[in-house]
Amino acid sequence: MPIVTINYDKCKGIDCAECVDVCPMEVLVLEGDKVEIVDPEDCSFCEVCMDVCPEECVNVEDDD
Repeated sequence: MPIVTINYDKCKGIDCAECVDVCPMEVLVLEGDKVEIVDPEDCSFCEVCMDVCPEECVNVEDDD
């Protein structure tokens, strides 16, 4: 199962939200002004969220 994490100390939330815009599985969503992780088991490991994050806040890894 995928483990998706966000470093909230660096994340700019609604002021950026690039990861939310590109996530094809809608694992990352905006809740108010904060990026939240929902249904991480739906993550397809495409890692696009990691690629677009200018602050390098998002991490996706396999729990194996």
